[in-house]
Amino acid sequence: MKFNIRTTVLFFSVFFSVQLYAQKQVAITIDDIPNTKRFQKDGFQSLLLKKLDSLQLPIAIFINEGKIYETDSVSMNFRLLENWVKRSYITLGNHSFSHLHYSDAGLTVFANDIDKGEAITKELAKKYSKPLKHFRFPFNDLGKDTLQHKEIENYLTQKGYRITPYTVESEDWAYSTVYEYYLAKNDIANAKSTGEKYVKKTIEFFEFFEMLGTQQYKRPVRHIYLCHDNLLNADYLPKIVKLLKTKGYTFVSLDEALQDSVYQQKDNYYKKWGVSWLYRWMKSQKEATAIIKKEPDNAEIEKLYDKITKG
Repeated sequence: MKFNIRTTVLFFSVFFSVQLYAQKQVAITIDDIPNTKRFQKDGFQSLLLKKLDSLQLPIAIFINEGKIYETDSVSMNFRLLENWVKRSYITLGNHSFSHLHYSDAGLTVFANDIDKGEAITKELAKKYSKPLKHFRFPFNDLGKDTLQHKEIENYLTQKGYRITPYTVESEDWAYSTVYEYYLAKNDIANAKSTGEKYVKKTIEFFEFFEMLGTQQYKRPVRHIYLCHDNLLNADYLPKIVKLLKTKGYTFVSLDEALQDSVYQQKDNYYKKWGVSWLYRWMKSQKEATAIIKKEPDNAEIEKLYDKITKG
């Protein structure tokens, strides 16, 4: 059988495409940047940013500019945000100014909050020659119904933003609250146990969504992991990264992850609750609800979180 040049090129293109999709890949995204309260507690240094510097992985951050004004050290908080932005390995995203629930705020208020939340970031993005094209909804609340979803999607599209999805999330915000609660009480044993449970549970969530993605698409998908700027991740995200590497994951940028064809699908979920996009793409929400119930159980940490925050 004779191969001409075109056939050979096509063969290798298909071969390398299959090989690429056979790899397990993930983009790490971090919301609620910058954590200025933690910054002040830690002697005006970002412990998480220091850890990320040592890991040297591509990271996407989603900025709440309102956090700059949460402490009285506004000028130092500005510098903190700039320190995040100027890192070459960091991709920028808007997370709104005030971290509102869109379904409650409505289009006009929320649109104004998007605009307000990009003022400083746009200037810094220009200074460091970076685009600002990603937007992630606070609480991943895209609206309470089809109308709200479509209205804000149109607004973001007009502004040149792309809605940023995620496939894996492990409720690090709950673990972080419990972790810092124990540290504040100098209960090091329970703090350490909480951190280790966070790592273990995160790996369980990766395994669950890896299996779900492979079942749905007959191949590994490029995952997007959502976590937050907190002390817990400063202390334990490197361990998660190490374990993911041992499981065969490579780390890609958000833009690389979004090149996966799964992210070109229609979002069929028109409720306000934040769920993985692997569920949003399902045509049957009844099927999605049934699968959600099979996720790794976070009931223990949720109970502790509620006790601390509501008790």
